[in-house]
Amino acid sequence: MIEVFFTAMLISFLGQLPFGNMNLTATQLAVQESFKNAWKYSIGIVLVEVIYLRLALTAMNWVVKNQLIFKVMSWLTVVVFLALGILSIIIAKKQTQEKKGLLLNNKLDRFVLGVSVSAINPVQIPFWFIWSTQLINSNVLKTTTAHFNFFTGGAAVGSIAGLIVYMYGGRWLIQKMKASNKQLNIFMGIVFILAALWQLYSILSKPDLAIK
Repeated sequence: MIEVFFTAMLISFLGQLPFGNMNLTATQLAVQESFKNAWKYSIGIVLVEVIYLRLALTAMNWVVKNQLIFKVMSWLTVVVFLALGILSIIIAKKQTQEKKGLLLNNKLDRFVLGVSVSAINPVQIPFWFIWSTQLINSNVLKTTTAHFNFFTGGAAVGSIAGLIVYMYGGRWLIQKMKASNKQLNIFMGIVFILAALWQLYSILSKPDLAIK
């Protein structure tokens, strides 16, 4: 059980580390708002990821038979991220004072924001589907409720740990670099565009094991 827990935690933590729109938004919240809102957003992110993980673990046959649904969601993600990226850069270049980025310039509860951003990122499903299949085949993960629970718990802890790096480490780095909100907003726009292009690449090739 301990091996299952820490295996999931390590996979999830490492999968959360590469630059992405979700984890960098946690940094943006910590810089432009507060750690409280960054935590609420992060919890929303992890909650949806846990649901996706349980779906991958307990409904593998259904996932395999309903690939069309996830393909549609993947294309929707490309369109949404690309639009957010382009608009973020356009708005950021025009701003004359310190303002929040496009994604944060609203009164939406940050927990709901985290849930929403994570929900339209279906790449988490093939990520966990492939990893869990490999671990089951290698006999590390057994198809029991207890193993699935420990695996899910480890994944949740790993994701939170990865987001903590971006919340606290990211804010420290931004403050150290003395970057303005305008520069941060432009950078976030670029990240959204890169995320859209990566998602497009994943659709046209195959799901990547290393990045969520």
